[in-house]
Amino acid sequence: MPKLKTKSGVKKRFKLTASGKVKHGVAGKRHRLISHNAKYIRQNRGTEVISDADAKVIKKWAPYGLN
Repeated sequence: MPKLKTKSGVKKRFKLTASGKVKHGVAGKRHRLISHNAKYIRQNRGTEVISDADAKVIKKWAPYGLN
């Protein structure tokens, strides 16, 4: 059986936590931040854990795991 390919977009955008959950960077932080208030910018700092339903799909796209 041939090797399965990992989707290149998934390996760039997602990481696994130690417990196996999938995390990603929060959207909306690239440009036009002057129009958002400080609370919005502060709360969207860092990363978030993805819901279980979405994580199931992402793990299917990365058959050998994410580094």
